[in-house]
Amino acid sequence: MRAATSTRQHPHDDAPDTAESFERLQRLPDGPERRALRDEVVRAWLPMAERIAVRFRGRGEALEDLYQVAALGLVKAVDHYDPGRGRAFEAYAVPTVTGEIKRHFRDHMWTLHVPRRVQDLRNRVRRSAKELAQTTPGRAPTTAEIAEHAQLTEEEVRVGTEALECFSALSLEAEMPGTDGYALGDAIGGPDPRFDVVVDRVAVRPCLQTLPERERTILYLRFFQGMTQSGIAEQLGISQMHVSRLLSGCFARLREELLADNGENGDGPENR
Repeated sequence: MRAATSTRQHPHDDAPDTAESFERLQRLPDGPERRALRDEVVRAWLPMAERIAVRFRGRGEALEDLYQVAALGLVKAVDHYDPGRGRAFEAYAVPTVTGEIKRHFRDHMWTLHVPRRVQDLRNRVRRSAKELAQTTPGRAPTTAEIAEHAQLTEEEVRVGTEALECFSALSLEAEMPGTDGYALGDAIGGPDPRFDVVVDRVAVRPCLQTLPERERTILYLRFFQGMTQSGIAEQLGISQMHVSRLLSGCFARLREELLADNGENGDGPENR
């Protein structure tokens, strides 16, 4: 049996007349006949859903994908619409489909995590800037003008403006503007192994202060001046073997004190 889904022209729009079909949907039990009628109603209203999807084109999503999201919203509207409440289906379906598309952008299109409040500011700033551009030919509207038009503070406008550029992320291989092949990834630093040396030096400093002056001098010449044991021996007037024994004694003492402070095993400073 074919549903009453004629497309006669209404005074103000081309919405199909599916009132009788929705009444039948309410009465039919779940089964092949109800599913067929539901699909027919969805097809009848699909042009309206696609018109809503067109409003969102040019925002980084393919129009075909927007059509699919709009169709999903339309199916939800058909499934949840209750004609007994006296509300026209179109009045219920339009915000349902629109909301589904907006959720798609919010949940799937933002490659950076942006709070909902900032997303809302972005939308208000974008909409106000677009409207003001028609009244300020030849120049972009100022922050103050957008703030007044959107009923926002200038700080909120600045936040929304920054969010306009957060909708998508650049590849680390993307060339930076104004450079000759310089990629974005080239500007990102990496781990610096010297940070570990800083930690070690801070940890060992109190232990070094307890050493005799000659041992501190030997450690300084060996590890800060880069001198060899033979060079240190010549400068201090002692044998190279004595320098070696003094260094070994310093390492053992520093290791013992560091382990006593930390309560754990680890590499001594001689291995750093």
